[in-house]
Amino acid sequence: MNFSIIRIFILLFIFSCSDLDKDKKIKRPNILLIVADDLGYTDLGCFGSEINTPNIDVLSRKGVIFSNFYTSPLCAPTRAMLLSGNSNHIAGMGIQGFKSELFGYEGQLTDRIMTMPSLLQKSGYHTYIAGKWHLGSEVNSNPINKGFEKSYVLLPGAGNHYSNRKVIKNYSDSSYSENGKRIKWEDGNYSTDFYTDKIIEYIKGNKDKNKPFFAFATYTSPHWPLQVNEKFSNKYRGIYDKGYDELKMERFNNLKRLKIIPSDALIPESHSRLTSWKDLSEQEKKIESKKMEIYAGMVENLDFNVGRILHFLKEINEYENTLIIFMSDNGAAGEDFYNNPIYGPYLKKNFTVKYDDMGKENSFISLGTGWAEASSAPFKYFKGFSTQGGIVSPIIMSGYGVNRKNEISNDFVTLLDIAPTFYEFASVNYPNQLEYPLLGVSLKKYLNGIEDQIHDDDYVFGFEHSGYAFIKKGNWKLVNYNSPFEIGNFKLYNVTTDISESRDLKINQIEKYHELLNEWKKFSNENQIIIPTPYTDNIN
Repeated sequence: MNFSIIRIFILLFIFSCSDLDKDKKIKRPNILLIVADDLGYTDLGCFGSEINTPNIDVLSRKGVIFSNFYTSPLCAPTRAMLLSGNSNHIAGMGIQGFKSELFGYEGQLTDRIMTMPSLLQKSGYHTYIAGKWHLGSEVNSNPINKGFEKSYVLLPGAGNHYSNRKVIKNYSDSSYSENGKRIKWEDGNYSTDFYTDKIIEYIKGNKDKNKPFFAFATYTSPHWPLQVNEKFSNKYRGIYDKGYDELKMERFNNLKRLKIIPSDALIPESHSRLTSWKDLSEQEKKIESKKMEIYAGMVENLDFNVGRILHFLKEINEYENTLIIFMSDNGAAGEDFYNNPIYGPYLKKNFTVKYDDMGKENSFISLGTGWAEASSAPFKYFKGFSTQGGIVSPIIMSGYGVNRKNEISNDFVTLLDIAPTFYEFASVNYPNQLEYPLLGVSLKKYLNGIEDQIHDDDYVFGFEHSGYAFIKKGNWKLVNYNSPFEIGNFKLYNVTTDISESRDLKINQIEKYHELLNEWKKFSNENQIIIPTPYTDNIN
């Protein structure tokens, strides 16, 4: 063959490879991660709720709902696991709100892990965060030192949605940070609206630069205190007068109708501290109904702001090139801190619960046990518990690379699968020199429709916080939700056939019980878990 022709073929091959590399760079998607705070399993329209969430519902129709998504039961451990791809102990968040020099209990993200934004930033991504941080307030723990290029965050676990009025006495007067500098909230801004403004501002500021972005919209809604503009809450006036017992049953039946839960599922028992709706006075019912109206308004406002981000992405022609994940960090919150003996005195001095002030900047209202039960309808209990109601949360994956459309998947997925998924979409390798590797798996091939299975039946997912613990393996779950912690308090459930955790099988399935108990011992040793005595309740 003529050498000139050979040379032409070689040049064409080189140029074609160059074009492929160029296309590969262009096609690295943007990543938008949206996390709601204390949003319950049934609080979205696509999960059977009466709350109006059209923008999030569209994401579900254009993507996949995972009905069997495991988080942690509390805010900070979830965030640590989400951003690290490892257990909360390896990441340094063994006990929420507790700091020490002990392994796993540092109270901040440790050098044992590489944070997701750090790795994405090193690989050429813009990285932005707006909203709740809750992973340490010190300088070295600030988002700006954990891989975020731009950040506006609430450092602790909760804040007033309208002002600097502290919701917990020992919180700093300057609980916010922008790009590493402590600042105060500008009174009058509403949290969800403002965090959305910031995310859009950050993306817009670099939209002309040829780099993809990772945007983390980590909202504080619908976390207590329940506050929202009446134009949202008034839409739900009177809807909840029927009470939380009836709402729980309605949402439970809606989940069956939508085929999110099995048709033969049993509704779980309510927590013993719950007062039945019929036993409340008329005044108590009036107050409770308004609580839920405000909560529903917060969820609708959250959806409105999700819509704002999606509309903006379409305006700048980035919507089709963005992988979008919407999720909640744990189950619905059943706390009542206003009447708590530790936190109540400060709240009563600085906030009101008067009916006419409910939902405003000066009020402190919590969702409470009854509505949290309704929001967790198919599962036992709610936030804080290692039962399904505390740890199985809504998640939707949509957008770039999600070829499955309008699907409901019952495949088991966890927080730990998010980081590997983002890394594979971004063509990033996790550093192999770190002692602790990623614990999850990438969902990319599943979302693409190339594979139909995510985890093998022998995959083990474990968690522990202040003695509340669980081990999930295959269809089986070993769980402790009693305190103080004792090995004998572990219960065994088949959470595929018994999603309400009604039938403890540790006696009937003694071999399976010991199999998972051995997995617990292994998990406990690897994470150097220290069981506190006595058990201490941790908030947020």
